[in-house]
Amino acid sequence: MNEYSWLALAAGNSRLHWGWFKHHTLVHTWDSPHISNTIKPDQLPQLFFSSNLIKQGLFDVPVPIYLASVVSHQTERWQNYHQLNLVNLSDIKLTNLYPTIGVDRALAVWGAIATYDRACLVIDGGTALTFTGANQQGQLIGGAILPGLRSQLLTLKHKTSALPEVELPDSLPPRWALDTDTAIASGVLYTAISGVYNYILDWLKQFPDSPIIFTGGDGELLLSLLHQQFPDLSAQATVEPHLVFQGIKLVYAQKNPQ
Repeated sequence: MNEYSWLALAAGNSRLHWGWFKHHTLVHTWDSPHISNTIKPDQLPQLFFSSNLIKQGLFDVPVPIYLASVVSHQTERWQNYHQLNLVNLSDIKLTNLYPTIGVDRALAVWGAIATYDRACLVIDGGTALTFTGANQQGQLIGGAILPGLRSQLLTLKHKTSALPEVELPDSLPPRWALDTDTAIASGVLYTAISGVYNYILDWLKQFPDSPIIFTGGDGELLLSLLHQQFPDLSAQATVEPHLVFQGIKLVYAQKNPQ
């Protein structure tokens, strides 16, 4: 394996998100389940890797891992790995960060500012739906957190006795539904999309030229639904699925300036 190869690992609430870099270039990404056992000092289990990477034998020896985690028990399971570089808030060159902000949110908006060189609003559609905004000078303006789309659907199933689990549709359902599944999809999606749109409008009042960047597992779906409901949304909205990796790359660059 190339001596400049390293792995970015973002431990989210639901899955592990992997990025293979060759120095500053992102080569390949994939996801894997959370791990259940502590990683040994010289171990990097092949089960983490997609089949094409295993066939290439790219990770037969331990490689540096830059880990950004919002899940404490997943963080703990990597502590013995010799090549671990744990990414902390102190590594992120943004101002006005508060101590409990998720490192993933901070990395994503930092990566966005570095990419676009202007104020950015990052909307992350994951287990939680988060809004994180920062100005061009790298000052955190603030944000918001609510349950993600799938989390809202699962809450209705698990907290009620009669409501079913509903899959997310690819397009907006009828607003006024005549069956339970559609009624649930309508309630969650129209409410969430209207809220997202409201946050975007308020942000653009402060930063009219700001990119609006969707990321996370449901980022692309969120943007598609938003366009269906609000077709006047400007071309400022885009999808960047690997924004957290761009933030981790900035940490790597600080530690490897050559």
